[in-house]
Amino acid sequence: MPKIMYRSKRMHDCKIEMIGVSDVILSEYAKTGHHLTVRGLYYKIIARDLFPEDRRYSWINKKWVRDPNGTKNAQPNYDWLKAVVSDGRLAGLIDWNSIVDRTRQHEKNSHWDSPAEIIASAAEGYGIDTRVDQDLYIEVWVEKDALISVIERACQPLDVGYFSCRGYVSQSAMWRAACRITKQIDRTYYESEMMGLRNAVVLHLGDHDPSGINMTEDIQNRLDMFGAMVNVVRIALNKEQVEKYQPPPNPVKQTDSRSGDYEIEYGDECWELDALDPRVITKLIEKHVQQRTDQFKRDALIEKQEADREKLQEISDNLQGEL
Repeated sequence: MPKIMYRSKRMHDCKIEMIGVSDVILSEYAKTGHHLTVRGLYYKIIARDLFPEDRRYSWINKKWVRDPNGTKNAQPNYDWLKAVVSDGRLAGLIDWNSIVDRTRQHEKNSHWDSPAEIIASAAEGYGIDTRVDQDLYIEVWVEKDALISVIERACQPLDVGYFSCRGYVSQSAMWRAACRITKQIDRTYYESEMMGLRNAVVLHLGDHDPSGINMTEDIQNRLDMFGAMVNVVRIALNKEQVEKYQPPPNPVKQTDSRSGDYEIEYGDECWELDALDPRVITKLIEKHVQQRTDQFKRDALIEKQEADREKLQEISDNLQGEL
């Protein structure tokens, strides 16, 4: 859906300017096939220092206060941007497709108009496990549900499973994950007529803050407790990446019980995973998965998969001709 005006509204010049800034950034990412959340857009604006100069704040007495010497990376600016974007979309100034809400998705049953169509759909969606004979079973876990479509974009072509932790993983979800991983590890493979067990790794991405850092260790500890022989590897957000990509910092939340130990090691600033460019996150996952993949084995299975799809499409074409 393009830019459509649903409501006309008079706006201050600063808001109109911010709508223009937002539209430029959103269009830039849409051209590469990426769509941002409002949170993602916010961090792009912060990184480019595009908020008005008079919108600086300091965290004083547990609240944000206007301060000409403060930071623009403040909750009031995020809240303001949400209102600006909403007005911009309703006024027909921002494309409705350029922003996504990855936490609210509509689901429905699939339907087809003919038997030939369902077979054609099956051909398109048909897939074998192209990693079944890999020595290493891989999953990608992300702390935030809002980033699941970014993770999906990276993982689907790699045929790797992915999981949204939504903060600390519930005990039920962690137990099910341990059972799932254990089942995959126990799938045997043959190599030079020798039978062995597969290893497993969870690639974890989370915020660089007191709880986000602790979550990686928590995942490892609880998977160990449930008997899953898996190595949990934190691939983001790490301090080296913070130094390389310079995402905007946030003050450490003093209400977090882990803030004391965190500040001793990292100081009083923290960083959100959302602040990384989604293209960086995609490439990061691709890099770590490919480093752990025997591509020769996988290419052979991809070739078989394509041959099977062609057979299904041929059946659909023949059936369509008979109807």
